[in-house]
Order: sequence, then structure tokens, then C-alpha cells
Amino acid sequence: MPMPPMSIPLVAFIGILIGAIIITAVIAVLITSNYLKKSASRTIGSAEDKAREIIDEALKTAESEKREAALKAKEESIRIKNETDREVKERRAEVSRSEHRIQQKEEAIDKKTDALERREQSLSAREDNLAKMKEEISKLNEQRLQELERISGLTSEQAKEYLLKIVEDEVRHDEALMIKEMENRAKEEADKKAKEYVVTAIQRCAADHVSETTISVVQLPNDEMKGRIIGREGRNIRTLETLTGVELIIDDTPEAVVLSAFDPVRREVARIALEKLIVDGRIHPARIEEMVEKAQKEVDQAIKDAGEAAVLETGVHGLHAELVKLLGRMKYRTSYGQNVLKHSIEVAHLSGLLASELGLDVRTAKRAGLLHDIGKAVDHEMEGSHVQLGAELCRKYKENATIINAVEAHHGDVEPQSLIACIVQAADTISAARPGARRETLEIYTSRLKQLEDISNNFKGVEKSFAIQAGREIRVMVVPEQISDTDMVLLARDISKQIEAEMKYPGQIKVNVIRESRVVDYAK
Repeated sequence: MPMPPMSIPLVAFIGILIGAIIITAVIAVLITSNYLKKSASRTIGSAEDKAREIIDEALKTAESEKREAALKAKEESIRIKNETDREVKERRAEVSRSEHRIQQKEEAIDKKTDALERREQSLSAREDNLAKMKEEISKLNEQRLQELERISGLTSEQAKEYLLKIVEDEVRHDEALMIKEMENRAKEEADKKAKEYVVTAIQRCAADHVSETTISVVQLPNDEMKGRIIGREGRNIRTLETLTGVELIIDDTPEAVVLSAFDPVRREVARIALEKLIVDGRIHPARIEEMVEKAQKEVDQAIKDAGEAAVLETGVHGLHAELVKLLGRMKYRTSYGQNVLKHSIEVAHLSGLLASELGLDVRTAKRAGLLHDIGKAVDHEMEGSHVQLGAELCRKYKENATIINAVEAHHGDVEPQSLIACIVQAADTISAARPGARRETLEIYTSRLKQLEDISNNFKGVEKSFAIQAGREIRVMVVPEQISDTDMVLLARDISKQIEAEMKYPGQIKVNVIRESRVVDYAK
């Protein structure tokens, strides 16, 4: 339905109302703009005031800091000046002390110079006096000679000849006595030196002595292994004994099997083979044969190595390969408790030492000493004594006549034809008879040496003591501040008496008491 038309007065009212609103808005805008201008002016004025205040404050702060910096600089300059003044004072004091020391040294030098001048004057005066005295002595001597010539009726030359003749006769007499005494002493020294050479060789040679028996013991992991070693109806043990030539003793000894054989090489092969079988665990005839073969190869290699080691140790070169192998076989051979290879090496060393003392060929002596018992390597397999067998082996492998004679003569079977043979005889006797070389005397020997040292060490003033020369001498070192030369005689006698009372020993024991004072200084 259409709206009814507005009336004219209403339209006029609305227009008036709108105009009033517009005018009101314009007036509000003007008022607001004016207010904002005033407010901005006030803000700008306030900002300018604050800026001026900040500038003033900054100027005040800068002025204050400037004054503080100036004060600090002034204080620093004053401190530096004070330190400089103090250093200058110290330097001046040091210079003053140095000048004082120099002045004192100059004064001391002046005094020494004066003293030297006075001493020089005194020496000059003495020289003059000595010259005058020499002149007077010369005159008196001339007068004495003239008086002697007058009294004796002889000139000085005649008197000189007479005196020389008398002196010559006396010298000849003394010379004859001295020569005779020296001849007697030389004979005594010869015997003494021979003993010293032997003793020195013994002391300079140190060798091991290995005692072995005719049995070897093989340890088992358990007793059950004994049955496996014996085998069904004893076939395993029979096979092992047949292949090695060694008797196996299986008794009640727990976890052990004893191998018995006179030939040490076969016994060693059996021991190695049995140990390999025990480790392997498979024990039957075929395996036993295989292990014995391997063990034989190992022993052969060990024999070769032992022979080469002996040759290398003694320095004997150029031996035939078979002789070297035979030397290695002696590693498993014993004689009276001595290992024959060790004994041969020791005899070689002793022979070389004795030869060097006597001025003989050391290499030849060592070679003869090393080969002197070579026959013992085959005396289980061949008939004859080890001396005969050794000489035959040396001939077979082209050793020279001196070596062969030394091998034949080392037990006196034939006469020695060289000093080398005599040396080998002596070295062999020393090695075999020296205390401790044989099993049955080792304990007694070591006990006697220890008892000797203990007896000596128990005396007051004894610093230390050493039993030497296989117990035939005891050297006693004493403290020189506690024992005088006179006390040494009494100490030696007391030690000898106590040794006689407490010990049993063959022959005699030399008690050698030594008192030594030493002063040490160094030239720098």
C-alpha cells in the first residue's frame, strides 16, 4: 500500500534539524582544532624546557668528569714521580755500595802489592846471602880436598878410582847373591804360578751342572689314562716299548708313568711320544707309531740344536757336521751325575783359559777340550772305551794329530805329546773333581762355604767375607776404623781357631784378613 505523502512542515523541520547538526559539527571541529593547537603548543614548550634541562645537566656532568679526570691525572703523575724518586734513591745507594766495595778491593790490592814488594826485597837479600854462602862452601871444599890429598897421599882421581873399585866389588857380590835368590824364587814362583793358573781358570769358568737319572716320569691327567696306555690285552704298551726300546712302569703311583731305559736318547723319545699321545687322546698302535716318529724327529732336531749351541758357546768352528750331531747327543748322556755335554763345554772353557795363561793356542785347546769325551756319545752303541771311540771318531772326521792325542791322553791311556793334551787332562780333572760338580758332594760343599762365611761374619769389626777357591780360602774384609793393623793378626788367629773347632774339612783353609783405607778426592 503506498505511503501517504509528507506534509511540508515536516520536511522543513527535518531540513532545519540537519542544518543544525551540521553547524554543530563544524563548531565542534573548530573548537577541537583550537584545543589541539594549544595542547601542541604546550607540549612543544614543555619538550624545549626538558631539552634545555638535559643540556644543562650534561654540561654539569661533563664539567664534573673533567675535574675528576684532571685530579686522577695529577695523582698518577705524583705517584709516578714518587716511584721514580724511590728508584733513583735505590740506584744511588747501590752505586754507593759498589763504589765502597771497589774502594775496599783497591785498598786490599794495595796492601798485597806492598807485601809482595817487601817479600821480593827479602828474597833478593836471601839470594845474595846464598850466593855468598856458596862461595864460602866452594872455598872450604877446595881446602878439604887439598887436606885430604895431603893426608892420604892420593890425588882426587886416584881416590875416586879406589872408591869405585870397592863399590864395584860390593855390587858384584850383592848381584851374585841376588841372582841366586832370584833363581830360587823363580822355582818357587813356577809352582805357585801353576797353581794360580789352575785356580784362576776354575774361578773364571762358571758352568751349570745337571744331575740326571736313568728314569723319566710322565704325569697323567687321571688314573683312567693308565688303562688306555696299556690298551686291550696290553697291545698299546707293547707297541710303545717295542718302537722306543724303553720300559714303561705303570704301578700304583697316582697319575704318573715311569719310563726306564739306560739310553737317555731313547728315553727322551719315549717321553715326548707318550706326552703327545696323552694330549691327543687317541691311543692305538698306528697312532703310537706316528707319534714315536714325530718324537724321534723332534729329538734329532734338539740334538742338532744342542750341538750347534755348544759349538757357538765355546767358539769352536769348522767341526764336521757329524761331530756336531754327536756333541748334541751328549746332552742326554750323564756321567757320575754330570751332564756330559755341559762337562765338555766346561772343559773347553777351562782349557782355553789355561792356554791363554800359558801363552798357547786358545782355539786348539778349546777344540780339544770340547771333543775329549766325544766317544761317550756312541759308547752305548759301539764296543770299546769312550777314549778309543773318541780318537777313532776324530780320525774319521779328519781332526789334526794334536786333537787326537789330547783325546787319547786325557785319561792317561797314552803319553801326551803336547802341552794342549796336558791342559785338557788338567781341565778334565778340574771339571770332574771340583766341589759341587757331582751330585753327592754338592750339598756338603755349599754347606761348608756358608758355614765359613757365617763364622767370619760373627766377629766384631768384620764388614763382609767371601769363601773362595772351593772353600780353601776365606777372605775377610774388616772396617778400618774398628780394626787396626795389630788387631788383624789376632782376628785372623781367632777365626782360624773357631774354624778348626767347629768345622770338618780336608786339607787346610787360608784365612785372609784385609784392611783397606780409601781417600777419594776430585780435581776440578
